[in-house]
Amino acid sequence: MKATINNAKERMEKCVAALENEFATIRAGRANPAVLDKITVDYYGVPTQINAMAAIAVAEARILVITPWDASTLKPIEKAILASDIGITPTNDGKAIRIAFPQLTEERRKELVKQIKKMGEDGKVAVRNVRRDAMDKLKAMKKNSEITEDDLKNCEKDVQNLTDKYCEKVDGVCAAKEKEIMTV
Repeated sequence: MKATINNAKERMEKCVAALENEFATIRAGRANPAVLDKITVDYYGVPTQINAMAAIAVAEARILVITPWDASTLKPIEKAILASDIGITPTNDGKAIRIAFPQLTEERRKELVKQIKKMGEDGKVAVRNVRRDAMDKLKAMKKNSEITEDDLKNCEKDVQNLTDKYCEKVDGVCAAKEKEIMTV
């Protein structure tokens, strides 16, 4: 029964970590190499992440510089960035690709905050799904007479407390990202 609770805790922790990773890819008006994490380039027939084939540096607060190790990959990287959904046009100077992040408008900020809230809600749903799975396992253990009714009640309370704690963590992560978006 402790294993079930520990498993639920690990899975809830992963839900929060996944949400934080998802937030890292949201463009907040300043240069962040994480926005390129989802973009892959066809490199000799193999889909490869940009950070595996180029050095990515933040030149200024709003400019990312991508310097490929193989100069022949400059064009494919540029095409992959153009084809992606990050909404920024790269500039190619023949040796490196520069991505200038524009200042966010108030309307775009509000749109991003809505997107963040939806992602936060999805994160909470994921945490609650973990709770449901843990509760189902505990009830199955009770049904198989592996634990007593009192143990079941105590474990359910522990799982609910974990769920509340991780839902608060999700809220905290969302609030921090919203603050970052609105103050950039």
